[in-house]
Amino acid sequence: MSVVENITLQTSRRDRTEPYSGYYLNDIPDHDPEITHTGSGTPMGEVMRRFWHPVCLSSQLGDLPLSLRILGEDLVAFRDKSGNVGVLHKYCSHRGTSLEYGIVSEHGIRCCYHGWLFDTDGTILETPGEPPDSKLKDSFRHGAYPVREYKGLVFAYFGPAEEKLEFPTYDTWEMPDTQMSAYSIEHPCNWLQVHENIIDPIHTAFLHSTMSAGIQITEAYASLPILEFQEMDEGHGMLYICSRRMPNGLVWVRNNHALLPNHIHIAAINIHADKVAPFTRAGMDWWTVPNDDTSSTVFGWRHYSDEVDPHRDGIPEDNKVNFADHIGGQTQHNPPDLQQREPGDWEVLTSQRPVAVHALEHLGSTDTGVALLRQLLRKAARGEISADPAPLKRACGLLHTYVQDTVLELPRHADDRDRDYIRQIGRRVTKIVTDVADEPAAERRVRTRSRLSDLASAETAVRAAE
Repeated sequence: MSVVENITLQTSRRDRTEPYSGYYLNDIPDHDPEITHTGSGTPMGEVMRRFWHPVCLSSQLGDLPLSLRILGEDLVAFRDKSGNVGVLHKYCSHRGTSLEYGIVSEHGIRCCYHGWLFDTDGTILETPGEPPDSKLKDSFRHGAYPVREYKGLVFAYFGPAEEKLEFPTYDTWEMPDTQMSAYSIEHPCNWLQVHENIIDPIHTAFLHSTMSAGIQITEAYASLPILEFQEMDEGHGMLYICSRRMPNGLVWVRNNHALLPNHIHIAAINIHADKVAPFTRAGMDWWTVPNDDTSSTVFGWRHYSDEVDPHRDGIPEDNKVNFADHIGGQTQHNPPDLQQREPGDWEVLTSQRPVAVHALEHLGSTDTGVALLRQLLRKAARGEISADPAPLKRACGLLHTYVQDTVLELPRHADDRDRDYIRQIGRRVTKIVTDVADEPAAERRVRTRSRLSDLASAETAVRAAE
């Protein structure tokens, strides 16, 4: 047996629980390409291309084209002088010059090199250097994608045009008492490790509350939650149930609603859980869009209303590219020493490796949501879950969401029993929240709040009778 073979054998036999085992743990396996890679032709890339994705903020489209990289594709976005938005392949289909240097025109964008003019759907409108009777411009199309502009975000659909899904509109997007403000945050790492962060609510009690030199969100998050996760809508989404007994005695149940492949409806951010409040809706929408396999961009909206953010006076002006008015530590805006003293989401996500290596992780009981998300993504990549959102419940043209916070006054039980009691309350609150009917959002809100208030009254009555 050679020296190398002997070392390999001894390494495989070594008890990895021994102290100073670095030598035996220095072989870094590959990452998980099935659910992390999103380039053209990859399993997850094909899944991603069957959905609408934000690609930029409306405010980024001025008099100059905007260079983009989405799902490994080099693109250019622009708003022509007629107000139409286009998302086109970046390189001119004549001689390959970047349309980043194109001239935004009355209709479409004109290449600076030879003046070819491309419409927003890829039609070649003009080839001015060609003879007047040339048929060249009618013989092909430039690469282009369908676009939808909505409330400050520009969305594009990257799949086959004949399979294009209807642009989805959710109930929390059309609430008359809510204003929405768009933002984006770039990350130099794989999309999945960024996206999984929202499915990991236990980290708020540590990273944002006790491990950093300063509390980055409200003190309510410092209480350790009781966690459960549910698959929803035939595998097209998942829900987390995050239940807490607060120091003031109230019980706070929080539901975040994730939809495949990369969209999450997030409940109120600046919640204090210091007063009874049944069924407070979304505080934020969040898409984690892959730029390529080692970089990604979060796009979304902050929601503002008297319920989800009562301490705000209107919409702040600081939601923009690479900054959002929500949890601290989302962007690389601190000097290195302060990043180490007060690390936030940006530091913990981008420091994992450009693509996190799942084979090196040791998942615990609180990581059930991360494991479920990966399982659902894997099923989608293997064709076991379709891109058709038909299982999602709809009313009045809007898709229902389950995102919400509920804070109730409920009787406290003995320590050993109270934890199980809170877990059961979390399940019962979630059952009420997910029991939706074909009804307008306003009617659902009234009905759901009434049922949650009845739950609290019934529990109080039962305890009083004991």
